[in-house]
Amino acid sequence: MIKPQTVQKLLDFRRERDWEQFHTPKDLAISLSIEASELLEWFQWSDNEQITQKLNSEKREALEDEVADVVAYLTYLCHDLDIDINKVVEAKINKNAVKYPVDKVKGRSDKYNEY
Repeated sequence: MIKPQTVQKLLDFRRERDWEQFHTPKDLAISLSIEASELLEWFQWSDNEQITQKLNSEKREALEDEVADVVAYLTYLCHDLDIDINKVVEAKINKNAVKYPVDKVKGRSDKYNEY
């Protein structure tokens, strides 16, 4: 995922600006949702061909900026709540493997309670 030195740069950036005071878990979660919505906006009203064209244009940088914002806020939130993102993602994969067994869901998009 994100390299430890990048996490440290984010934390240093925030500390140098005295922004920890604004970064409550609630406000980080809100900011994460807002940035994720801005990421969605980049794709809004575009079909797959238009998205491919945008990805190969100067508009790609705007997408990358939104991805970076999402990752930054998620990193702050995980750091502040002492959440090991690798550990929780692996645990979630294991839970999903039980909920979505390959023999029942391969090639299907049904929710676990619909098959």
